[in-house]
Amino acid sequence: MNDELEGLGFDGEPFNPFAGAIGEPPGGAQPALQRTSAARQVPVTQPPPAADQTAGTSHIAAVAREMRNAVANAHRSALHAQVLLQARTLSQCGVALAVPEPPPASGARFFEAVDGHIRPIGVPRSLRAVPFVTTEARFKPLARSEKTRLRRDDLGRLTEGDMTGVFGPGYLQPGCNPSVKLAAGTTLLLDEVTRIELRGGSSGRGQVVASAGPLDGTPESLLAAAGQAAEIFALYLGLHLCLADATFVPGDGSGEPARSEVELARSGPLRSAEIRLDVTDVDLVPRPHVRANVEVRSGGAVAGRVLGLSLALVEKPGVPIGPARGGILPAFLGRYSAAGEQTMISEFHIAHFARGSHGIAFGPEFEHYSGRRATRVPDRGLTLVDRLVSLDGQRGKLDGASYETEYDSPADSWYYADTANASMPNMVYMETSLQSALSIGYFLGPTLSHPEAPVSLRNLGGTATVLREVDLRDKTIRQQSKLQSTTLNNGASLQSCSYTMLVDGDPFYEGETLFGYFSEAAMAKQTGLDAGRNVPTWLEQQQPRPATRTIDVAARRADPSASLCARDHLALLDDVQVVDEGGNYGKGYLRAVRRIDPDDWFFARHFPRDPVIPGSLGVETVIQAMQEWLLDAGLGEGMSDPGFILPVGAPSTWKYRGQFLPTDGEATLEVHIKDVRRGPGRVRVTGDASMWKPGLRIYELTDIAVELREEGAQPW
Repeated sequence: MNDELEGLGFDGEPFNPFAGAIGEPPGGAQPALQRTSAARQVPVTQPPPAADQTAGTSHIAAVAREMRNAVANAHRSALHAQVLLQARTLSQCGVALAVPEPPPASGARFFEAVDGHIRPIGVPRSLRAVPFVTTEARFKPLARSEKTRLRRDDLGRLTEGDMTGVFGPGYLQPGCNPSVKLAAGTTLLLDEVTRIELRGGSSGRGQVVASAGPLDGTPESLLAAAGQAAEIFALYLGLHLCLADATFVPGDGSGEPARSEVELARSGPLRSAEIRLDVTDVDLVPRPHVRANVEVRSGGAVAGRVLGLSLALVEKPGVPIGPARGGILPAFLGRYSAAGEQTMISEFHIAHFARGSHGIAFGPEFEHYSGRRATRVPDRGLTLVDRLVSLDGQRGKLDGASYETEYDSPADSWYYADTANASMPNMVYMETSLQSALSIGYFLGPTLSHPEAPVSLRNLGGTATVLREVDLRDKTIRQQSKLQSTTLNNGASLQSCSYTMLVDGDPFYEGETLFGYFSEAAMAKQTGLDAGRNVPTWLEQQQPRPATRTIDVAARRADPSASLCARDHLALLDDVQVVDEGGNYGKGYLRAVRRIDPDDWFFARHFPRDPVIPGSLGVETVIQAMQEWLLDAGLGEGMSDPGFILPVGAPSTWKYRGQFLPTDGEATLEVHIKDVRRGPGRVRVTGDASMWKPGLRIYELTDIAVELREEGAQPW
């Protein structure tokens, strides 16, 4: 592992955190690598002179201080090198290890804290440990292929730009990107791709393993072979599909120079080589790009590495990539819908709407919103709208517009893994429908009359109904929305929308909703649902206080064999208090308190620069409390292969008059069980619910319902 320690600022016997069990290169230690840079030399910074070695100090005293500081710092360096290697090794196993800030060094500093990680001074960003990505944060490809191996003839077709012929019909892009080809303008160095893994590699972001050769062994040849492997992965993800006329360029598309480094372990030609591309990042902002580290092996040993390789797809000069002023499309922007139509806005624009340039997303009059608190779509795993297919309306006309959007829901989406439901959880039904409605309502310009005023987007409420039970895995959801009205008030703009969601051409969900765009002054005057009064929960109002029992949700979740249990990102409850035959209807009362951690994953997603808990997750928390009560009450006993579903034909209504902030400390919910309906192979529970932040009731849910049914049970 000597080559892994290069640049750690540590001399001596290298520390192996697992004594060869994990992370040891095959065949033991490899030769030391010679480092060159494809863009610039990045030397490892040497420790500076001790801070207290000043003019006028005797030579002997100075040497003594230097020796003392050197010994102390060497110990610090060794200890933190060990911690760093443990963190790196554990991250490859999917375990995140927090690395504390090292204690101040005497004189020379060997480590620095960057992006929450401890790294040696002078080590470039490309060498920093990359955390293992969770399912929620994984990049969602623009197209999917069943191909995991590519023969030489497949590679030849990619050099001709025939992505559809190699990867499948999802990559069809007629009339676009004539210059996007594998190894365009150069010699194809790869012979075969033996493995493409969408979720492989040390960080779970992807991996390509290919054979190549012969290579002349120069840094340029290793970089070229590594770049071709990166091009294959970019094409495999369909990154080109959101641009109309692009080319591959080094870097991330920001215009900054690429900073990849090439390390050589040996010199001379390589008759054959194995190329291992380990993807460290994929993003659509600022342009679609891939970052990776690449290992080149020959004869069973490391021949070299390319570190910090980055490759982007960038539009040719003069080619438009977003709407012009007024929301007008100057030309087709490259993205086709799932049905083969030319779209107006793609995943590329939605990503910029979430965390990039609003000017690219919606037009130049929105650019001033970039980099500041403004209306945004939720980010990463909570981005649940992909494309605007059509729009009957225009910017500035804020009533009567209609539009169609799409959202692809892959079966490996995080919410299918984490939900207790048989298919998509309620919060994604809500979130994707609301995001589709609000994004285009915002595109039409309700905030542009006062462009400099900071505004916060909030959903105020709505009503929705599930029309039929459907499994949405690997489906494209089409949404038809209509902007009913826009009301501009002093400090607030309100938009009402109606919508219908369809899959395979048939409706399955419909609703209506109200959004508000609020100034800072309006946000500061929120009074909740009770005109600012502190209304206690039902349980707190009872005298004498009734007996309660507790459902231990956390204990059930800790059992890997427990079924019908929400986990991971959707683990929203630890326990539920129950008053049997309590509540407003005498059929049962539920109360739960959820601690709010400022580091909860959703605050970074919803919304960037304006973090609040998604209202849909609040509703999901209520639903989980009801599901746990249904199971605890034994209402599902005797069912064969049961599963939770969203009840069909049962309208539910939500009203929000406030938001949960990272600083609120806790959220309290209560549910009044209203009805329990049983049928052959089915049981449905309906209730009314409220949620409180400290001192203020802010959510009200009416006729919220959960249903458990046997697989194959007949409808009501």
